[in-house]
Amino acid sequence: MDILFENGTIRTLERNSPDAQALLVRNGRIAAVGGRTAVEDQTGIDVRRVDLAGRTLLLPAFLDAHSHFTAVANQFLQVSLEGCTSWADMQDRIRDYIRRERIPAGQWVTAQGYDHNLLSERRHPDRLCLDAAAPDNPVVICHQSGHMGVFNTAALERLGVTAQTPAPAGGVIGRENGTLTGYMEENAFLEFQKRVPMRPLESFLAAYRKAQDLYASYGITTVQEGLLRRELVPLYQALLADGSLKLDVVAYGDPEGAEAARQAFPESVRQYHRRFKLGGYKMFLDGSPQGRTAWLRRPYQGEQEYRGYGTLTDAEVLGMVRRAGTDGMQLLAHCNGDAACAQYLAALDAAAREGVDLAALRPVMIHAQLLGRDQLPEVKRLGVIPSFFVAHVYHWGDVHLENLGPGRAEAISPAGLAAEQGIPFTFHQDAPVIRPDMLETVWCAVNRVTRQGRVLGREERVDVRTALEAVTVHAAYQYFEETDKGTLAPGKQADLVILDRDPLAVPQEELRDIRVLETWKDGVPIFCREA
Repeated sequence: MDILFENGTIRTLERNSPDAQALLVRNGRIAAVGGRTAVEDQTGIDVRRVDLAGRTLLLPAFLDAHSHFTAVANQFLQVSLEGCTSWADMQDRIRDYIRRERIPAGQWVTAQGYDHNLLSERRHPDRLCLDAAAPDNPVVICHQSGHMGVFNTAALERLGVTAQTPAPAGGVIGRENGTLTGYMEENAFLEFQKRVPMRPLESFLAAYRKAQDLYASYGITTVQEGLLRRELVPLYQALLADGSLKLDVVAYGDPEGAEAARQAFPESVRQYHRRFKLGGYKMFLDGSPQGRTAWLRRPYQGEQEYRGYGTLTDAEVLGMVRRAGTDGMQLLAHCNGDAACAQYLAALDAAAREGVDLAALRPVMIHAQLLGRDQLPEVKRLGVIPSFFVAHVYHWGDVHLENLGPGRAEAISPAGLAAEQGIPFTFHQDAPVIRPDMLETVWCAVNRVTRQGRVLGREERVDVRTALEAVTVHAAYQYFEETDKGTLAPGKQADLVILDRDPLAVPQEELRDIRVLETWKDGVPIFCREA
């Protein structure tokens, strides 16, 4: 059956094409788009008409340029600490969860989403705080950034962590007077966190379905598994066997995870099979600016020497670039601080001089928050795609002013200058760090206002069309999918989002108030907002 969308504003997002009055979908793809009469002339006998009734059809649906799909699913199985303002709040949330879910003694309790910057104590809790909340259970809580967290005493004992346990390179195990505090960051936290037992498979499959519904509610039809570890491969085997994927998922693995995925899903390497694609490799080069672990070229505000730290050596980074080139796999590098950005750019340059074809790899710099304006020419020369976590301006802009000072804080996520220099870039939310709310991110990029109402980096603002292109046109390019997604054009997938207002027509201050009414994947509605 043909599907004809009409009687609304249809934004093509094609730079050299006019907006349209009608759009025709056939067999999950766009068959025609343009004037109403011309499009209607191409409809078949059996046609379903979708009256937009003055609403805006924005094609394509949004593409998530970077998030952690499994972690988003996992949040439905955890205690949410989002919005907690004190240690006592966190303790109450954990106690309530244990009581409500009837968690037996000895069973692991996991929680996520606290931010020490928003706590009245202005510091991370310790193991004793968590012991008081759950004296009979091992507990681990994850910071909102995902780069640090805290284990209680029972959890440390289960994992075999003692005061003598050495921290992995590029990580920290918190100690005070020779005693464990329970706090860990970067590679130390990631290493011990992945040893925490997973929930039952059936619970995860249900959580994956909820995660897909969440993404779809924000108009997203392509999502990312931003760090596929070996431990997650069995979950994906079950998920694909279950046949419940309705979104396209692109996965990027660490070396072990990517190899395990290659073995498990040989038909999914660089192409979709059952809506799953192994897109390439992922590496972390530093931490987070709000956690003061991002690796900077100059010290943090108020520090004499401390600049954060890197997590890999120069040789290790170059080795990963070489491996990506040899295997023909895209490479994503987490770089928040400008020193981490410099390390990645140097490795890419060295690999290019050795003969690695960077243009074929389309290397991505994830977050790129403190990417220096002076580094942008090198980004362009090497063909790097920065994926800016631009919503940091709102969510942590005021914290960055404290940690970095006005000069550097104003320059975070330099999308404005990147646009001026003709550098294609994308935007993301790093969900579950924040909700995968693309329209809020567009609002952030256009307005650059902090929680406290300060405009942060006025010169780095972009216009609405440029912001929309970052989550559609350029995101499709980042995934090597520009022939299938990213603009409203015949032959492309009918991944659509219907909005209640036109983002190119409303006052820019109201962009984040626009609601997603419907989301369509391959010509099938997968989300409809209740009236």
